[in-house]
Amino acid sequence: MSADAALLSLADQALWVTALIAGPVLLATLAVGLVVGVIQAATSINEQTLSFIPKLAVTALVFVALGAAMMGLLADFTREIMAQVSGLTA
Repeated sequence: MSADAALLSLADQALWVTALIAGPVLLATLAVGLVVGVIQAATSINEQTLSFIPKLAVTALVFVALGAAMMGLLADFTREIMAQVSGLTA
């Protein structure tokens, strides 16, 4: 495999790892934001802190629940990159 193909493969893997790590946090925050937005629209309460605090709490809960798995995925990817870097330099 050429160096260009190897670098493109690493970039592809990096994008997938980024999506896998950021996805649960973004989806949970999106869901809470949507629910809070519907409630705010129904009650005509337009206070920005009412949407910020629940999103912050859900983000913290997702990090507590899935943080170890996210860090494990990132650590595995980092080890794989470090193992492949020596083969790419020449």
